[in-house]
Amino acid sequence: MHFVIMGCGRVGATLAQSLESNGHGVAVIDQNPEAFRRLDAHFGGRKVTGLGFDRDTLVQAGIEDAYGFAAVSDGDNSNILAARVVRETFGIENVVARIYDPHRAEIYQRLGIPTVATVRWTSDRVLRRLLPLGATDEFRDSSGQIQLAQVDVHTAWVGRPLRALEEASGARVAYVTRYGDGVLPTTDTVLQENDTVHVLMRATEADQVERVLTSAPKAES
Repeated sequence: MHFVIMGCGRVGATLAQSLESNGHGVAVIDQNPEAFRRLDAHFGGRKVTGLGFDRDTLVQAGIEDAYGFAAVSDGDNSNILAARVVRETFGIENVVARIYDPHRAEIYQRLGIPTVATVRWTSDRVLRRLLPLGATDEFRDSSGQIQLAQVDVHTAWVGRPLRALEEASGARVAYVTRYGDGVLPTTDTVLQENDTVHVLMRATEADQVERVLTSAPKAES
C-alpha cells in the first residue's frame, strides 16, 4: 500500500520509516527540504518539497493512489486543511491529522476527521490509525496460551456495552485506554469513540476474536 505523510519532523520521519520497514510505499511532504535529513540514509520513498495542502504537491506525492494520509506537521491549521483537502478533493477516507490543542482536536473529530493530540499519542498511534484494522499482541503468559492484545474495534461497536463485545467474541475486556488513561471496565461500561480496547483471550482463538471485533456487530434478530 502507498501512504503520504505531510511533515518530516520527528513523528513524520519515524512514521515514514516504520511504514517503509513494513513493506509499504511512502511519500513525505515538507516545505523545508532540510527536514528530509531526519530520514534514514537508506529511506527509499519519495521526498516532495511543497505544501501538504497544495493539490499539485499532493499529486506529485502519489495521493491519487494512496491508501492513507497523515498530516503531522507542526501547524494545527495546516494539518487540518491538508486532511480536508485529501478527503474532500481526492476521496481518501483513511486520513489522520495531528493537532496540538486537544480541545480543537475534539471539534475536528466531529467533522469526521480523526485527530491525534500529541500530548497523548505518538507515531505508533498514528501508524495504527493508518493501517487496516487488526490486533497487536501485548503480552503472553509463560505457557503461551493466554494472550493480551490491543484490538482495533469496528466503529459500529461504539455505544454498546463492553459485555456485548465479550459475548460476541468470547474474549474478556481487560481494560480500556480512554483519553490516555487506563479504565477498568464494569458491567455497565459502554464503548466510547476513540477508546482503545485491550482483551484477554486464548491464543488459539485470537484470529476469531479479531474477526469478530474488527467487523460490525451482527444485527439483532
